[in-house]
Amino acid sequence: MDTFDADVIIAGAGMAGATLGLALAKAGLKPVLIDPVVFSAQVAPTFDGRSSAIAYAAFRQWRALGLAPALEPLAERIEHILVTDGRAPGPLTNGPGPFFLRFDAAEIADRCEGEPLGYMLENRHTRAALAEALQAQGVEVLAPARVARAEFDARAATVTLADGRSLRAPLAVGAEGRGSVIREAAGIEALGWEYRQTAVVATVKLERPHRGVAHEFFLPSGPFAILPLTDQRASLVWTESEARAAALKAARPEVFHAHLQRRIGEHLGEARVEGAVFTYRLALQLASRLTAPRVALLGDAAHGVHPIAGQGLNLGLKGAAALAETIVDAARLGEDFGSEAVLARYAGWRRFDTIMLSAGMDAFVRLFSNDNPLLRLGRGIGMAAVNRIGPARRFFMQEAGGAVGDLPRLLQGQAL
Repeated sequence: MDTFDADVIIAGAGMAGATLGLALAKAGLKPVLIDPVVFSAQVAPTFDGRSSAIAYAAFRQWRALGLAPALEPLAERIEHILVTDGRAPGPLTNGPGPFFLRFDAAEIADRCEGEPLGYMLENRHTRAALAEALQAQGVEVLAPARVARAEFDARAATVTLADGRSLRAPLAVGAEGRGSVIREAAGIEALGWEYRQTAVVATVKLERPHRGVAHEFFLPSGPFAILPLTDQRASLVWTESEARAAALKAARPEVFHAHLQRRIGEHLGEARVEGAVFTYRLALQLASRLTAPRVALLGDAAHGVHPIAGQGLNLGLKGAAALAETIVDAARLGEDFGSEAVLARYAGWRRFDTIMLSAGMDAFVRLFSNDNPLLRLGRGIGMAAVNRIGPARRFFMQEAGGAVGDLPRLLQGQAL
């Protein structure tokens, strides 16, 4: 008889990996999470300055896992999304030009039980809620700990840590980001390219209410997003060339504020930066496969996409819901949930959506991050057409909300 240290070894205790671990534990399985950074460091304001737009279907998953009491007071509802195409940097004061898109949550209220288009949450708050829930559930988290190597045979995955400890389980999940050791050990190639863009991220206090409106303003250098947070604050995602982003990061506070105020304009009043300014280089990376013998990939280990539509984390959360359901259902039937036959169900479930969304985001970046007159005209006509066609507009809202397709039970708000 094989002896195992856990049912599932999850390398990476980020938001997708932690969500998977919590889902498995609540369904009666024994996961072990491994992460190089302890949770107390992950929730510090200096660790990750990003906030994430959480699709309403993904938020249902967290409700089903019992996270709502901790997260809902910290989540800002996105009631409207305004997408505007622009040519040159400058103020957004005058509102949208002739070509724009406006999405309103009220249009799909009857289809999503009155939920908003999504929720804005600071990553540190989400990590803290997940850490508390994992601890309450008794899930073992090895941190700080780093995966040094992994081996896979017909019966199990064996994961060896940098300190020499070894763990054995029927399944190992690589959820430790783009440089996944699990993915490399399984011989799964990663394909992709750099965008030569950097996202400058900051949280600001606004003088005027944002009213739950998320602004996405497209410029040739990349998108500039103003995303609503609680307490009349906003998360800014300011995409620039690598050189300009580095200059903004290194600028004196008063200089950064002047550039920022010029970009935002006056419609939200003065915007004052709270905390540090962060920069993140942008690239596309896709794993050639989602599974291998005794291995499944999740989150950025499987797919790292441009943040242009805020779908990166949501892809990971969809994957967590699908993988959890696949594992739990197989375990309840007495199947070997680490077998290739079972893992093929997860891969088949998520492959098409992952490839299509990643390709769509890449095409979107290339379409909007330029000033070609013909492309500008074509995308403007397309935006205007979608804005006027109600069914098309509502489909895009539901797609962004993660409510299209064959949804796992957790994304429908049902427990496993």
